[in-house]
Amino acid sequence: MINVLITIQFKEDVLDPEGKAIAASLHNLGYSEVGAVMTGRLIRLTLDESDTARAMQKAAKMCEVLLVNTIIETYDITIEDGEENSA
Repeated sequence: MINVLITIQFKEDVLDPEGKAIAASLHNLGYSEVGAVMTGRLIRLTLDESDTARAMQKAAKMCEVLLVNTIIETYDITIEDGEENSA
């Protein structure tokens, strides 16, 4: 079994209204040192797989076909042992 973490965020040029609202709220609470805020999602998967490279490939395929809107989002895949792959 291999644990996979997928972090999904908007691309830099995509408006993030939730991030803007969080930044404004933090400023209103007195945290003026906060700059830009970007929100995202974290998906944790457990794959019945023993090969790390194959697990990475499967997770990337899952991202491309279902989990991520690649037009407006990017993703990072982290395998339990610390390997990382960005797209």
